[in-house]
Amino acid sequence: MAKEIVLLNISGQDKPGLTSSLTGVLAEYGAKVLDIGQANIHDTLSLGILFEIKSKKNSAAVLKDLLFKAYELGITAKFTPISLDKYEDWVTLQGKDRYIVTLLGEKLAAKQISEVTKVISDKNLNIDSIKRLTGRLSLKRKEEYPRASIQLSIRGEIGDKSEMTKKFMSISKELNVDIAFQEDNIYRRNRRLVCFDMDSTLIQAEVIDKLAELAGVGDEVKAITESAMQGEIDFNESFKQRMKLLKGLSEEVLQDVAVNLPITKGARRLIDTLKSYGFKTAILSGGFTYFGEYLKKELGMDYVYANQLEIIDGKLTGGYLGDIVDGNKKAEYLKEIAKKEGIDISQTIAVGDGANDLPMLNLAGLGIAFHAKPKVKDSAQSSISSIGLDGVLYLLGYHDRHIDLIE
Repeated sequence: MAKEIVLLNISGQDKPGLTSSLTGVLAEYGAKVLDIGQANIHDTLSLGILFEIKSKKNSAAVLKDLLFKAYELGITAKFTPISLDKYEDWVTLQGKDRYIVTLLGEKLAAKQISEVTKVISDKNLNIDSIKRLTGRLSLKRKEEYPRASIQLSIRGEIGDKSEMTKKFMSISKELNVDIAFQEDNIYRRNRRLVCFDMDSTLIQAEVIDKLAELAGVGDEVKAITESAMQGEIDFNESFKQRMKLLKGLSEEVLQDVAVNLPITKGARRLIDTLKSYGFKTAILSGGFTYFGEYLKKELGMDYVYANQLEIIDGKLTGGYLGDIVDGNKKAEYLKEIAKKEGIDISQTIAVGDGANDLPMLNLAGLGIAFHAKPKVKDSAQSSISSIGLDGVLYLLGYHDRHIDLIE
């Protein structure tokens, strides 16, 4: 018996019971639904149903009844016949590689979306879906913390991924938008551990610079810190130089610095959401355990690894206890925590801003350079420079409604 494949496209004002009514007509004729998809923008519906009908006789009748039903519902129906060969070609595409492209910014303009989708089109990749991850934006009320994010699900064979990443990075710099490009695999949907750098990531300060100011050696220490973060000098050597300059600083000032740490915008929202969804979180810092432990308690995090200040008779000696937590040590701790928690390394995320964060950013399943130095941003898998730390949630595919449930 001859069969026909038809694509039904519906557009118009959305209303309850619409999908039920249309599929009810198809059910009367024993139609088989091969695919179905729906999107709503400003209460306007776009619905597609790909169905198979057993005979041309039934096909003519079902199309007629669908047109009548569409008229009753006040919507527009369009029918497109699909050949068997074209349908089979479409079926074979399901084995193609899948990727997620996420755009982040305070606002998203047509130019930004146009340039990103042009890169996708030039690679002959298909966009399967586009989803807005942030809440609706009011045009009357000024947002205290404006942010916008959309997620594109794409499919096809890319070949040279680095070339595509470079193009996205170029657009990011030129048009002031963050663009994350990830493989859409089982690990992306099952991240379980997020490790953060502390200074200039979880907090908007370099603690050692603050201590140096209080010790009267601010300019000297700040210059060494900046050089180390840019990757111009060895982190371990810079750490030792800065520690010596802090010799004699009173322990009493540490508590005052801790309680006044400027926690990064979006950090609390991010950590609260991660905890609620069962993630483990860690601070891996080239800073100090004194402040890391304070933040761990303040934010409710699970682990902290940092450098321990040596304090004798209530004063800093200019020395430290144990090994220096440098870039390689951070990567080691990431592996150690993942192993302890029974988490595959591909299920981990690392977030940082400095050159000493690169080892853990490159090791993790997803490495995110956060408001990072140029060298770090160019080397990381993904970056966030336009909004706060909760931008990490959008890279994980969370919608604001998932986050608002927690808040």
